[in-house]
Amino acid sequence: TYDAYLAEPEQGSGPGLVLLQEIFGVNDYMRDMADRFAQEGYVVIVPDLFWRSERRVELGYDETGVARGLQLAGELDFALAVEDIGDAVSTLRASPNHAGGVGVLGYCMGGLLAYLSALQLKIDCAISYYGVGVHEYLDRAATLQVPMVFHLAELDAFCPEPARRAIRNAFIGDDRVRVFEYPEVDHA
Repeated sequence: TYDAYLAEPEQGSGPGLVLLQEIFGVNDYMRDMADRFAQEGYVVIVPDLFWRSERRVELGYDETGVARGLQLAGELDFALAVEDIGDAVSTLRASPNHAGGVGVLGYCMGGLLAYLSALQLKIDCAISYYGVGVHEYLDRAATLQVPMVFHLAELDAFCPEPARRAIRNAFIGDDRVRVFEYPEVDHA
């Protein structure tokens, strides 16, 4: 078992959203984003993806936080993380206040995991914000069966132009996939 943050809409029920963390854990920013999505009507769960290395990680965006976050991300078994995300999806679907579909949305490392989840899990859609490493898994792009959106930043050193080009090219002609690029914008 692992911990997760849950944010529920004021009206009591809504579609499900699994919100996936950056390398900084389930910190104030992730909880704030979950609360914002709940205000929009979603039942949101933010799973603690680093729990096998260290439970309840909450890092800041300073040099120390980046270093520790990169270390934890390096320890993360992505296959097991996708299984954990699958458990979060199942938990949402079984929740009495869930009504509708379940989507997966992630930032940075979570953006990659959103894509991997879309390839492997029974979800209704996925969104990747500045996903790092997506281009390394494009050999499986043809197996994508759900709507997917990628948000990419032009100045993102973690997803440089060759990686962004590979993502764009992998989904040419796939009406389920949208790629949005933001000029003069950096990572995050």
